[in-house]
Amino acid sequence: QVQLVESGGGLVQAGGSLRLSCAASGRTMSTYGMGWFRQAPGKERKFVAAITRSGRSTTYADSMKGRFTISRDNAKNTVYLQMNSLKPEDTAVYYCAATDSDYAARWSDYDYWGRGTQVTVSS
Repeated sequence: QVQLVESGGGLVQAGGSLRLSCAASGRTMSTYGMGWFRQAPGKERKFVAAITRSGRSTTYADSMKGRFTISRDNAKNTVYLQMNSLKPEDTAVYYCAATDSDYAARWSDYDYWGRGTQVTVSS
């Protein structure tokens, strides 16, 4: 098993940037595909981005393309989400997740989850 802990959330003005981190412990993170999801109040959890075990391939939800970048450092057992040009509609709790697959975009395909970190974007 792997345990995931997110950090880096906070309050930022529209147009600003944040970098989220997800630290993995337990089983080595390089054996998992990793993803980020987000959930706004009263809404369902939505896919943000995913990265394969090697980090060679990434994919994004359409509304995040060009603004968000997912990356990983397997030596540090950490995955990152760089978020630029933030908008008020990006406000949500952001979750890091791990899948036994190399890649997945559905939340139901992920096996392990962090507790989330709050991101609030003010207008």
